[in-house]
Amino acid sequence: MITLALSKGRIFEETLPLLAAAGIEVTEDPEKSRKLILPTSRPDVRVVLVRASDVPTYVQYGGADLGVTGLDVLLEHGSEGLYQPLDLRIAQCRLSVAVRADYDYAHAVRQGARLAVATKYLGLAREFFARKGVHVDLIKLYGSMELAPLTGLADAIVDLVSTGNTLRANHLVEVERIMDISARLVVNQAALKLKREPIRRIVDAFASALPQN
Repeated sequence: MITLALSKGRIFEETLPLLAAAGIEVTEDPEKSRKLILPTSRPDVRVVLVRASDVPTYVQYGGADLGVTGLDVLLEHGSEGLYQPLDLRIAQCRLSVAVRADYDYAHAVRQGARLAVATKYLGLAREFFARKGVHVDLIKLYGSMELAPLTGLADAIVDLVSTGNTLRANHLVEVERIMDISARLVVNQAALKLKREPIRRIVDAFASALPQN
């Protein structure tokens, strides 16, 4: 049995065409089913639904043989013990700094102000501002990041940005791009040895389905 770990939402939806290229179809809709383990059209392949931040952990410790997760998750939570054969170039977005539209971020940074920054990416944010020589107080949030500047909780946020529509709707502006993000295929190294042929076939099918640069 090959177990693939996915998170609900954009990554799940954008992984489906890659699975189809490997001859695998998920036979139940995760939005309509309460099941956390979904069958596929192949009896030897199943999908487990986990939180996005838990995908590397499930793969690393053998709860899944392979998984799809964002580069942001791998960098923030670590990717020790994971083979990363492919950048799938799906779920593309960017990790950015955003502030209220009326906040003079450039002036605050130039003047050496100590910024309060809300984010769930504490490690990535800390590293980014340290490289810039900017002093920050980091505030851990798990969601609704845009509220932090609007309520005075923070001067800035570090979060994923796709279209920017949510920022604009909340009168926030993107002031710095930290890095581009996309989803990666990760494989358990032990599973790669024990189940080499079936896993390699899936990896190769994914690779062949990717648009050529």
